[in-house]
Amino acid sequence: MIAIIDYDAGNLKSVEKALLYIGEDAKITRDREEILHADKVILPGVGAFGDAMEKLHRYQLVDTIKEVVARKIPLLGICLGLQLLFEESDETKGVPGLSILEGKIIRIPDKEGLKIPHIGWNSLHFTKESKLLKGLDPESYVYFVHSYYLKAKNVEEVAATTQYSTALDVAVEKDNIFACQFHPEKSGEVGLKILKNFAEIGRE
Repeated sequence: MIAIIDYDAGNLKSVEKALLYIGEDAKITRDREEILHADKVILPGVGAFGDAMEKLHRYQLVDTIKEVVARKIPLLGICLGLQLLFEESDETKGVPGLSILEGKIIRIPDKEGLKIPHIGWNSLHFTKESKLLKGLDPESYVYFVHSYYLKAKNVEEVAATTQYSTALDVAVEKDNIFACQFHPEKSGEVGLKILKNFAEIGRE
């Protein structure tokens, strides 16, 4: 079973629907035991960094997520879920993130002719061999909705980048931790392949 962490994020149902579509057993939950006994865990998210961290604390999910990592259960952060895994965000200064990975979330710089938030399809540039992105064609297109992006401290953890105003780190992998800034659940066949890749981790 894949547990989708419920902290009132906006894209819970669309993630669940995509997983069910590819034949995976998925459940939206904030129950600690259900999450810790799941085969895989997804931390989704749309919205503001500070509000999301407040809800993770309110529902006592911070320690649960850190225990998922400690138990080596595969964890996938999506969009805001990626951002929350890092140390801090320019969106809500002074609010610590989960600090599971090292790096900061910063605002996409303004550039003439480009709108922020960044909404739409962009191609991925793969930067290392990746379990999450396995089997995808180079420069595959995925769907983004965000105003802030990851600047990872450790380049070797970055699996993919894209270009929008500047180079954006948009997928990371480290041990059992996976995350993407884009929305695989809204990225057509490419996104479904990414979710299937995640579901298959450990089954090889």
